Amino acid sequence: MPKMKTSRTMAKRVKFTGTGKVKVHHAGMGHLAPRKTRKQRKHLAQAYYLAKHDERTIKEWVSK
Repeated sequence: MPKMKTSRTMAKRVKFTGTGKVKVHHAGMGHLAPRKTRKQRKHLAQAYYLAKHDERTIKEWVSK
């Protein structure tokens, strides 16, 4: 049986930390930034870590 292919779309959107956590960026900063408040832009610019139950799904799609 051949190896599973890595989902390239997910591989470009997530990063893995040294401890195995999945780091992603918030959605909503692609365009229309001027109409968002400064607080909202600062919040959306920061990365965050996925929840444990979501990590399992992502790790199946992306080989580390």
